[in-house]
Amino acid sequence: QVQLVESGGGLVQAGGSLRLSCVISGRIFGINAMGWYRQAPGLQRELVAAFISSGSTLYTDSVKGRFTISRDNAKNTVYLQMNSLKPEDTAVYYCNAEVQKDPPYSGFRPYWGQGTQVTVSS
Repeated sequence: QVQLVESGGGLVQAGGSLRLSCVISGRIFGINAMGWYRQAPGLQRELVAAFISSGSTLYTDSVKGRFTISRDNAKNTVYLQMNSLKPEDTAVYYCNAEVQKDPPYSGFRPYWGQGTQVTVSS
């Protein structure tokens, strides 16, 4: 099986920083896109930042200049550095990756982590 495990969430004051990590483990043949999503109470899950299949990065407008996505391919880990946090960043943050399992009998499919809570106080 493939598992995504997030960590690094917590409570921080506005203007503070947090770094989220997501470790992708299991019988993995390949990883395509990786990214972070978030879901605030009463709202739909939205894309925050991602590496897309071309290798380039994608950010939602509200986090540009404040959040940075990075990855360590050797560790199958993706990070989200969040700076200058605002109360409106409060949400559960989810890691997502398109993974091809080993052996590669089938194609890539999306997997999700369990989520990590980020709370920004004003």
